[in-house]
Amino acid sequence: MAKREKGSAYAAAGVDIDAQERALVEVRRLARTTFTPGVLSDLGLFGGLFRPDLAGLGEPVLVASADGVGTKLAVARLANDFSTVGRDLVNHCVNDILVQGARPLFFLDYVGAGALEPEKMIELLRGVAEGCRENGVALLGGETAEMPGFYQAGDYELVGFIVGIVDRARILDGRRVEAGDVLLGLPSAGLHTNGYSLARRILLEQLGLRLSDKLPGARQEKLRVGEWLLRPHRSYLAALAPLLDHPGLHALAHVTGGGLTDNVPRVLPEGLSAEIRFGSWEIPEPFRILQDKGDVELDEMFRVFNMGIGMVAVVARDALAAISGALARAGERCWPIGLVRAGERGVVYDLGGTEGGADED
Repeated sequence: MAKREKGSAYAAAGVDIDAQERALVEVRRLARTTFTPGVLSDLGLFGGLFRPDLAGLGEPVLVASADGVGTKLAVARLANDFSTVGRDLVNHCVNDILVQGARPLFFLDYVGAGALEPEKMIELLRGVAEGCRENGVALLGGETAEMPGFYQAGDYELVGFIVGIVDRARILDGRRVEAGDVLLGLPSAGLHTNGYSLARRILLEQLGLRLSDKLPGARQEKLRVGEWLLRPHRSYLAALAPLLDHPGLHALAHVTGGGLTDNVPRVLPEGLSAEIRFGSWEIPEPFRILQDKGDVELDEMFRVFNMGIGMVAVVARDALAAISGALARAGERCWPIGLVRAGERGVVYDLGGTEGGADED
């Protein structure tokens, strides 16, 4: 029997182990640039080892979360630009544990594809490593899966897993929220990582736009469809971490899938509702374009998209000036967008205010 080159049968079936290994050499280098003092292992073991610094924590509690980038990856594929979605993933996951008062420790990633192209895989994971470095979190390990016949050609799946830590006495879980608290909105950078199925349908299918086209109706001459769609999901860690121990910060809500309508109630105790004043912040122009061109009802807009608010801080009224001042000094914009009131848990929109204009986004 003629000797067959090692790995060629598997490669013929669609999985090139040697190409993966070549890419992983660069991925390991990128991961090492994120290592923090708690990392005790190098990449390549079956599991990552991490020793957290527990100094100053009376009763340490681990907080974990997992999420994906969703169909924003379809836009990245169309643009042939996977450089930003890794940061999207890390920032989204960081925010998800930040709202419980946790600071991130380490991150794990999963990349799946029908056929892994080393250059694209490195581009994806370079973004993950950048996001980890920016947030001070270690990229401790991950998984790369090449599954021909399961994923479609050219498709990539990107999922992240994060672990953070918080002192039990300082957990933010909404129990301190009370009637009269102020809802303080922090701006998003765009869609972040939610609402892309509807946005793509309106812009790319119904309007037939290309990613290089100007966003229709946008007052910014240089605002292109692809540029806006691929704006990275923001991390709020740097701005909010110094405030996590402030007694006037009662809760945080990360505005992701479900928008303000579904996410703010997640931190409200029974018997309390959130009244959000429409017009109390400037809704970025692209959201108005999506509503107009897609003929989308306003209540659905607020449930699908973040509408320009990426994070909501629930703040005691007597702490509003101190907290908003601290955010301003950190370079963070914020607006009082509503109040907590007695009532059935949920969000009520006060539409009596004057509509805010479009900002530079």
